[in-house]
Amino acid sequence: MSAGLAQLRRICLALPEAEERETWETPTFRVRGKIFCMAMPDPLAIWVKAPRGSQELLIEAAPARFFRPPYLGHKGWVGVNLSGRPDWAEVEALVRRSYSLIAPRALAARVATAEPG
Repeated sequence: MSAGLAQLRRICLALPEAEERETWETPTFRVRGKIFCMAMPDPLAIWVKAPRGSQELLIEAAPARFFRPPYLGHKGWVGVNLSGRPDWAEVEALVRRSYSLIAPRALAARVATAEPG
């Protein structure tokens, strides 16, 4: 397991009721059965849900770091390249935001008021 994937696991599994499940031969992180983050291992990248309009802004601002992922890109999800030296605070913020968009309101509220780890 890569150090980057281990760090991603710590971020994702610290969220309330989060669990990891391998699907399509890749780690997926879920809350109550719904995916909020997918890890693409080679090269390491994640796919996360983003608020409406964010995908375009992120890709335009940093096309080497952000991309439109296949299959979910048309739904507003954004891909984040984690090769090199990722900004883990930024990754955590993106994962927490995705979680908040997917999780039931009560769980999302717990994340909104909690300090990032």
